Amino acid sequence: MTAANRGSGLRIFVVIATVGRAALVRRTAGMLADQTRPADGVVVASVTPDDVVGVEQVRGTPEVLFSEKGLCRQRNRALAALEDRADVIVFLDDDFVPAPDYLAHVEALFEADPGLVGITGDLLADGVQVGGITIERAQEIIAGRPERFPPVITGRHELYGCNMAIRVGAARGLRFDENLPLYGWQEDVDFTNRLGRRGRMIASSNVTGVHLGFSGGRTSGKRLGYSQVANIVYLKRKGTMRPGFANRLVTKNLFVNALRSVKPEPMIDRRGRLAGNMLAVMDCLRGCVDPRRILDM
Repeated sequence: MTAANRGSGLRIFVVIATVGRAALVRRTAGMLADQTRPADGVVVASVTPDDVVGVEQVRGTPEVLFSEKGLCRQRNRALAALEDRADVIVFLDDDFVPAPDYLAHVEALFEADPGLVGITGDLLADGVQVGGITIERAQEIIAGRPERFPPVITGRHELYGCNMAIRVGAARGLRFDENLPLYGWQEDVDFTNRLGRRGRMIASSNVTGVHLGFSGGRTSGKRLGYSQVANIVYLKRKGTMRPGFANRLVTKNLFVNALRSVKPEPMIDRRGRLAGNMLAVMDCLRGCVDPRRILDM
């Protein structure tokens, strides 16, 4: 069903960037067919055909785009393809399960406020914090969510990249920073900090879902640890990450990785992350820190 058929002026497309997780993205992309307000299109941005085996056959028939590897490159490929086709782009991680009314609430919020340029959802649960959540458990959490009326709406300086919606007209000329390679780490903060200079951004309790925190297909602990410091230093210097927030984030990463490296969680390479943290700190002291260095690790 198109926007014109619904009588709505908004064309809403969902973009899912993925690599190495075909079975997962088949399920999460297919679940978008259950939205009470259907998307006008679903785009899966990937790198190789192996990353999206079977995706074009799932419900809703997603469109598949290919680019060079890297979350920022993949999202930029989708942005370029949709800039003249969409009014709103919803970026979802391949391990995010939205509530069935997610897109309906996104549409209502954007239609009600022309000055609104970005929305992020309040998570019902985040598997990153608990070692992962299954899709079945996510569906149970969503089905049992409490009613919140009136919805809680808060202003945001940045949006959470696992689920964020942007007004395309306000984002003209903006692209994700490809100096943040591979998984991007804080690319959402950088992009939406720049977007937020063009209008209002919010989080809404009505726009919600569950982030599974799925660990398969992710990068090495050392690379991530380096990015946890280098990317933040880079964005702080660039002026797209608030200094206080940046300093707290680096301190938290160093402290948590050092503390938990004594007895690491089964699915998290804390010692690798700590080694990457320390390497980035040394590069900072030498004046040669660069987020792109992880490409050679």
